[in-house]
Amino acid sequence: MKKTLLLVDGSSYLYRAFHAMPDLRNAQGEPTGALYGVVNMLRKLVSDHKAEYAACIFDARGKTFRDDLYPEYKSHRPPMPEDLAAQIEPIHRAVRALGWPVLAIEGVEADDVIGTLAKRAAEHDVHTIVSTGDKDLAQLCWTSPA
Repeated sequence: MKKTLLLVDGSSYLYRAFHAMPDLRNAQGEPTGALYGVVNMLRKLVSDHKAEYAACIFDARGKTFRDDLYPEYKSHRPPMPEDLAAQIEPIHRAVRALGWPVLAIEGVEADDVIGTLAKRAAEHDVHTIVSTGDKDLAQLCWTSPA
């Protein structure tokens, strides 16, 4: 029986949770809505999909190789909201506390890391599940015979 790898687009999850959750805050007034949402989405995912391997992949801060190739790449996007940026490190810590490896590769987007890991897993006959809300990444998905 094939082993399963579960890859989560952490960047997609954090944006989805941030925009879906109410403005939750802890006793110190720090935003926690995205943190709460991401943790709950990961727990649900684990209960729905049994996998021997898993990783949560995030975009690293800073420029990527695409910015060097095309300076206007994503230039139309607004900056990350401060209340979301403040939750990134707490989310990384929470994901690790749940037992997930966290990957954020400098100069490379999460999508590229996920695509590379999925391809490598397929080469080793590992069934891969990718969880993302990113339509650009979804177009790279394929179904292989069981």
